[in-house]
Amino acid sequence: MLNDEICKKRDELNESIKNNDDYDKIYKISVELDELIAKYYMQESTYQDIKQKDEKENKKKE
Repeated sequence: MLNDEICKKRDELNESIKNNDDYDKIYKISVELDELIAKYYMQESTYQDIKQKDEKENKKKE
């Protein structure tokens, strides 16, 4: 699940920072985490749009 991937990537980033790894490595992990978070928000946004559309259609049927 996307939440699990985000948590793992966040832990990887934190560990990399803690270990004082090379800047390029930390930056790469950070960008990967940002991409996962963006996917999560896009997924949530799409879900909310569908949910609102369904609610409107259900109100029309009543």
